Amino acid sequence: MVFRKTKPEYYLPFLMFSWAIINMCMGFVKTYQGLVVLRFFLGTFEAGILPAIIYLTSMYYKRHEFQTRMSFFFCSTVIGGAFGGLLAYAIADLDGRHGISGWRWIFIIEGAVTAGVAIAAVFLIVDWPEHCHFLTPEEKKLLEQRLASDGARSLARMDTLNAYAYRRILTDWKVWLGALVYMGVGITGYATTFFMPTILREFGWAAREAQVHTIPVYAVSAVGMVTVAYLSDWFKHRYGFIILGCSIATIGYGMLLCQERLSSEARYGAVFLVSLGGFICPPIALAWLANNVSGHWKRAFASAAQVALGNITGIVAAVIYRQEESPRYPTGYGVSVAFMWIGGVAASLLFAGMLIENRMRDAGKRDGRLCRPKEEVENMGDYHPSFRFTL
Repeated sequence: MVFRKTKPEYYLPFLMFSWAIINMCMGFVKTYQGLVVLRFFLGTFEAGILPAIIYLTSMYYKRHEFQTRMSFFFCSTVIGGAFGGLLAYAIADLDGRHGISGWRWIFIIEGAVTAGVAIAAVFLIVDWPEHCHFLTPEEKKLLEQRLASDGARSLARMDTLNAYAYRRILTDWKVWLGALVYMGVGITGYATTFFMPTILREFGWAAREAQVHTIPVYAVSAVGMVTVAYLSDWFKHRYGFIILGCSIATIGYGMLLCQERLSSEARYGAVFLVSLGGFICPPIALAWLANNVSGHWKRAFASAAQVALGNITGIVAAVIYRQEESPRYPTGYGVSVAFMWIGGVAASLLFAGMLIENRMRDAGKRDGRLCRPKEEVENMGDYHPSFRFTL
């Protein structure tokens, strides 16, 4: 919500540059306590990036153009996963250079590169639409009209942050169910990033070879993510594609839980299914909630709340793949598939609730809200009876 009062081309690079410097400092830290403090501040500065990007992007695209853009953004995570490990191995070969350990070089070099990108980002990141320098006044007007016609946004506004707006935001069940969806389906992405090379080493590959074998997995996931996003926008539908992702991942997890009966090739194929299903879902979950909250302030809060609560899954993913359970990892795979379907059930409840609400609004059963004071009617956001939800 602070983001809305700042200029994106300064706010986002500031966060990026801050965590880059902290990342570099982790390469020089001497004590465990110092490392913990730096890691805390690293997470603090990273936390604001994703909700800010979601919010800024949603200001430029209509609801059923947004999913594809979000998936292109998430591809950066997939590409980073594909090559980050190999890059770390290459940097680690500097071990002992200038008396600095290899793992320290990883933090120092990657932090320095990120800082450079952050400086360049000041000149690349767009401003709010109304201040965007590369749009002409006519194009800004056209953008405003396109967004206003999308889901009755011209009526479903929330431009004033007051007590009524806070009540509408904090009591909206969609925000909290949307966060639960993201928390559930996000576990596979975290687990894949943390542990895929470790899992692949259990198939008999050496560490560097296991890193190489992650690249095809990430490539297939990236293509699948963008393809599903395009179809989701084309059909103007989200829920079914989340269930599709959960189902694909479940098949993969089932194969890995019974892996002693499978060949190495089949187990490797199962990793493809887990990764594909797991990476399909998170961008859909983020776009789905953004599609269904209207008004500047509500959209800002919803994206932040969803990402903040969803990131709890990262803590879970970090502790469920226990070394003593290798190579089967029953706890890791079992908890992951359970979380996927917590997200799936939450998505089903969200779908059913919004379907019922759409039908009630179509039947005029929410029109009584228009009898409220004028300042409330003009600040309802998606609570306004003219707004229709994307399913």
